Amino acid sequence: MAVTIKDVAKLADVAPSTVSRVIANNPRISEKTKRRVREAMDQLGYHPNFIARSLANQTTQVLGLVLPESTETFSQNPFFPMVLRGLSEGAHEKHFALQMTTGQSEDEIYEGVVQMVQGGRVDGIVLLYSKVEDRVIMYLKERNFPFVLIGKPFKYTEEITHVDNDNFRATVEVTNYLLGLGHDRIGFIGGDLDLVVTVERLLGYEKALRDSGIELRNEYVIHEEFLREGGREAINELMQVNDPPTALVVADDLMALGVLNTLDEMGISVPDDISIVSFNNIMLAEMSRPPLTTVDINIFDLGYEASKSLIQKIENPKEPVKRIIVNHNMVKRFSCSQYNASNKKIKTMAQETLSPKK
Repeated sequence: MAVTIKDVAKLADVAPSTVSRVIANNPRISEKTKRRVREAMDQLGYHPNFIARSLANQTTQVLGLVLPESTETFSQNPFFPMVLRGLSEGAHEKHFALQMTTGQSEDEIYEGVVQMVQGGRVDGIVLLYSKVEDRVIMYLKERNFPFVLIGKPFKYTEEITHVDNDNFRATVEVTNYLLGLGHDRIGFIGGDLDLVVTVERLLGYEKALRDSGIELRNEYVIHEEFLREGGREAINELMQVNDPPTALVVADDLMALGVLNTLDEMGISVPDDISIVSFNNIMLAEMSRPPLTTVDINIFDLGYEASKSLIQKIENPKEPVKRIIVNHNMVKRFSCSQYNASNKKIKTMAQETLSPKK
């Protein structure tokens, strides 16, 4: 015979309603009582029937995850598996499952979200990206459907719960770090300008240069996809300008790996000839040659805080809007060095590598 809530209540010497509240992790139940009830559940081998609970409460116990439209970026960039781990951990703690949707275009993503919401498939939604223009956000706002954004909203910042780093400040810091090493020809390799994270990091880079009295050079700023190939294309373009940069701020570690590989093929040494700082601190950054100096944005925490905040909104519709800023820190490794004014190698070798063969 199946073990019931009543059996657990009897063993724990509490009311069945108390067992239900413990299963729901109700904050009004003391930790001592929760521990006693859970020990009884373990002893009896009782497992809550979350499907039955969902039907009774008219909830799904499922969080919807909206992925970016670039499946290449999602499948290749380690940022996403790391943020999904955090999301999964936060959801698991409250017995929620995850359901993902994506598409090859904005229209497909939008339709996937509409089906999730109107089909009653999820209780709330996490957007794993923030775009300058996004009708998914407008749709969710208009329906007053619970959602959380990983990233800073471009609009309605005070009306949307979001989890982010201070990307502007972080990029000011890393650009100032390169300036402090004597570099004044600093390039910027960013992602899609439709992504708010790219805009924030670009603005931080520009702010640091302006504050140092350094002229902004448009040819030093390149935007590509957050992929290794994007880094390769960007550095090929940068090495063709007059007076190529002696240092780079790269908005993503995977792009930076593409930059490193291409510079190595050109015979340009990092950090002797050119210094690089990037973002995310994925495992590959530490394993690269040389190991990358990078900004650790605590990706797992971004996901964990996003699912935690969304579940709070689901459980309490009156939960106030939150802006959660996850700390960042620069991890200094071996891809940066002091600028050497006598080193003309980068310009010479870049020109030799890129000039057409006769």
